Amino acid sequence: MTARLTVQETADFLRTLDNVLILTHVRPDGDTVGCAAALCRALRDMGKTAYILPNPGITATYAPYGDGLWAPDGFTPGAVVSVDIATLKLLPDNAASYRDKICLAIDHHGSQEFFAPRTCLDAAAAACGEVLYQIIRLLTDVTPEIALPLYVAVSTDTGCFVYANTTSQTHRIAAELMNCGIDAAGVNKVLFRTKSPTRLAMEARMVAAMELYDNNRVVVMSIPLSLCRELNASESDVEDLSSLAALVQGTDCGITLRELKPGRVKLSLRTGPRVDASAVCRVLGGGGVRGSLILVGGAPGIGKSTLLLQICAYLGKTLRILYVSGEESEKQIKMRADRLGEAKAAILAAYTEVMG
Repeated sequence: MTARLTVQETADFLRTLDNVLILTHVRPDGDTVGCAAALCRALRDMGKTAYILPNPGITATYAPYGDGLWAPDGFTPGAVVSVDIATLKLLPDNAASYRDKICLAIDHHGSQEFFAPRTCLDAAAAACGEVLYQIIRLLTDVTPEIALPLYVAVSTDTGCFVYANTTSQTHRIAAELMNCGIDAAGVNKVLFRTKSPTRLAMEARMVAAMELYDNNRVVVMSIPLSLCRELNASESDVEDLSSLAALVQGTDCGITLRELKPGRVKLSLRTGPRVDASAVCRVLGGGGVRGSLILVGGAPGIGKSTLLLQICAYLGKTLRILYVSGEESEKQIKMRADRLGEAKAAILAAYTEVMG
């Protein structure tokens, strides 16, 4: 049973901690890294020992914000705190030994699974950086060294303040951080207005291969491993490409499917008010994993088979698919697969006689 803490209660609890280890999520973005760096510096300003657990997935874009803050080998924490992590499934591999030792989780995701005994959650916040700002200013002065990573956290999770999650509170916090004397223009140039030639080539290929659904309101883009290898793309070239699909005119649901390794695909959503991305996360329980089962339900004719066959079409590019149906005949499945084109080639075999 987790205790839901207010911002004030979270600040009070943090004052009792020392030798703190801060965890970030797998494939770390600006929000989780920025929050970790800001919290670590705030705790140090309070005279406490604090480090960030090194994250093997961090890219050159965000690594500098952790300079001097990474935990050394052999550090034994007295307390473990997670930032911007909604589920234990998002812990990097080197954090597995701490999954049962997290005493406080600070987050903004509506899909938070409350895995820690104490959780500070503001699901209305556009970024975890907003929550951390409210906490840190109760603990110590928000110096430029703290304000800069917090600005990175807030700006990156809002797409430089253009995503639908951006609120007036987001802008107020950003303004207060800028008033601390940080170089916001420099950050914005690096994070939002600078792209490598490889990145531009990847975007062009993704747009050329994109698929449109639901009267062109849903855009699906993919990042196969073969494309990354062909263009010799680094992780920095690939990060945050999930925002590209949502830029297509007329779209209110952008889906990006990134192949992480053979048999493993990461799905990212960028949505408008019509589609609740948090609800999708809750339904999938953090995502589909090997050996798991996800039940897709709904009234007859709502589109379950079409949706699943479209998923088969994508996964079938790198995997063999066994399609099991207790509702439709093989002929019906074939007709729908023929209509969808690539789906038919993706299915290795279809079984329709399922015994009860």
